[in-house]
Amino acid sequence: MNKSTLALAVAVGVLAQQASAAGFIEDSKATLGLRNFYINTDYRDGAGPNKNEEWGQGFDLRFISGYTQGTVGFGVDAIGLLGVKLDSGGGTNGATSNSYGGTVFPSKSNGEAVDNFSSLGLTAKAKVSQTELKLGTLQPKLPVIVTNDGRLLPQTWQGGQISSNDIKDLTLIGGQIEQVKGRNSSNNQQLSISGANGRTASARDSNKFIYAGGDYKITKDLTAQYYYGNLEEFYKQHFLGLVHNWAIGPGVLKSDFRYFNSRSDGANGNDKNFFTTGYYGGGVTKGKVDNNLYSGLFLYSVAGHTFGGGYQASTGDSDFPWLNQGDGSSNYTITDSQIQKFGRAGERTWQGRYSFDFARLGVPGLTAGAVYLHGDNINNVAGDKSEWERDLTVGYVVQSGALKNLGVTWKNAMWRTDLPNTRSQDENRLIVSYSIPLL
Repeated sequence: MNKSTLALAVAVGVLAQQASAAGFIEDSKATLGLRNFYINTDYRDGAGPNKNEEWGQGFDLRFISGYTQGTVGFGVDAIGLLGVKLDSGGGTNGATSNSYGGTVFPSKSNGEAVDNFSSLGLTAKAKVSQTELKLGTLQPKLPVIVTNDGRLLPQTWQGGQISSNDIKDLTLIGGQIEQVKGRNSSNNQQLSISGANGRTASARDSNKFIYAGGDYKITKDLTAQYYYGNLEEFYKQHFLGLVHNWAIGPGVLKSDFRYFNSRSDGANGNDKNFFTTGYYGGGVTKGKVDNNLYSGLFLYSVAGHTFGGGYQASTGDSDFPWLNQGDGSSNYTITDSQIQKFGRAGERTWQGRYSFDFARLGVPGLTAGAVYLHGDNINNVAGDKSEWERDLTVGYVVQSGALKNLGVTWKNAMWRTDLPNTRSQDENRLIVSYSIPLL
């Protein structure tokens, strides 16, 4: 039994003795989230199937307890996930016998999508003042570890985390992750990055990712961030961030500056089975982690309109690394888009974006937005290459009546590139979601 599992069992045992204490039940909440998810990917060139297509119904049941009374309060959270296949036949799920799964569902050994998949996660928690400890299933969203929720069911992690807000204007957080459950999986897996990830005999992984950092509110409009992440045997990463909101005329200008410094750790520095992707010159496309990522994003919001622009530069020999890269994951970059990430070795990316909230025109709940990104100077064995992506999003949430909080979202993306052996693609997603409060 590993340390986090043992600690969880002890915490649940303590909780069982105090579950009747006031606060545990009174402050508890339970919700059932429903998500109907359809995705269609159309490949525009290259060899292989012309499209991937899947459709499913997701159920996300969550229980969040209150805390027992006393100096130390105890509680427990639970998350139950179920995905049911509605359509994934005809070989359109994008899976092969060597892949983790299709676009949405896990796959059988022959590549066919399973009929359904499910998982249960439990989290024991304890709280003293404004400091909270959690052990078990986690879903952190921090600069060095981001939980992906872009498919039918969300990604979850296993480990422990402590956070504190006891010091005014300062949030501190730290933890250790040991396993991950992908968005299209029922099983916990160990941790890895692009290049070492996969189901091959040479694939390598780790069971230890530690992270720590904090946010400090310098003024009510200015926040500074520092975070550190270390995936044992793969990479060490430092993050610095600065976010400022400035009232200009009738609107507000938000400035968001981010810097990542990522370097090799352990076996990644000398064992080719732990190498990551990038371009190291002389035709070499795999090696140790070596990346700096600089970015700035500016958003001006006024009268329902949001206008934005940004720039990002990736330097060093490797692509930008992030936790479980290559297995349906997200990262904390301003270029993490519907299809691509735009963090390849040497890549320079600029972007423009616009969104509008139709509540200003008397239609509350209706929003629409567009983003365009263009990256060039990608270091490649075939010379410098480029890519671009255009994303459109339209969403509506019912504001009142029997269907209040029912949401419908359409996402359309187009991605084009001249990278060799890489297929350009178009993608559509249609998502219908509804949340039912149970407690």
